[in-house]
Amino acid sequence: MPNCTRVIEFDAAHRVMEHESKCRNLHGHRYKIELTVAGELDSLGRVIDFGVMKSVFGGWVDQNLDHGCILFDADEDVAKLCEENGWRFFLMDSNPTAENMAELLFKKAEDLLPILKVIGLRLYETPNCWSEVTR
Repeated sequence: MPNCTRVIEFDAAHRVMEHESKCRNLHGHRYKIELTVAGELDSLGRVIDFGVMKSVFGGWVDQNLDHGCILFDADEDVAKLCEENGWRFFLMDSNPTAENMAELLFKKAEDLLPILKVIGLRLYETPNCWSEVTR
C-alpha cells in the first residue's frame, strides 16, 4: 500500500516531573513530527494531499501545542502558573516525554485522518533525539 510523510514543526515548553536531572525544569524545544500515512491512491495518484495533512493535523498541533506548555495533568503548580498568566498550556494524562507525546500525537492523527491508515509517527525532541510509534 502506498504511503506518504508530512513534516510538521512546532515550538513548546515542557518539563518531566520527577526526572532525575535537568529535564525536571521547565524548558523548551523545537519539535519536529514526521507523520506517515498509507491508503489507496486517488484519481490524481496521491494517498492524500500534503496540504490536507498540514491543515488538519498541523492545524490541531498549531491550535493546541505550538508556543504553549505541555504538562502532565498532575503538574498543578506549573498549570496554575500558566493559567494565572494567561499562557497557553496543554495537559496530558502522563509525563510529556517524547515517547508519551509521540503516542498521543499518533492517536490524534488517527482520529483526525480516519480515512487513512496512520502507519508511523516520529517525534523529534532535538535534532538527534526522537521517539517513534508505528503500527
